[in-house]
Amino acid sequence: MSETELEDGLISATARFDRALARLATSTRDLNSRLQRQQRMEVDTQRLVQERARLATELDKTAARAKRLDDSAHEVSRRLVEAMETVRSVLAKAE
Repeated sequence: MSETELEDGLISATARFDRALARLATSTRDLNSRLQRQQRMEVDTQRLVQERARLATELDKTAARAKRLDDSAHEVSRRLVEAMETVRSVLAKAE
């Protein structure tokens, strides 16, 4: 093999090596970007899970309060009916 052929082969090999390094650098940047996005998504997911748990707790408390209010409204209604029946009874006796 002549010296020119060796130089051409070396230049060609160096060019292929440089292109491979460039592709590797690009792949590394892309992978790093994907990993950062994944980490952000994991953080966001954790925040959403925590927010969901907080909202579920608030919903449970609100539902319990609504139940108590509903029960109280039924009790007030029952007492009003009793009071009205008592008033009717008293009025009927007064006639």
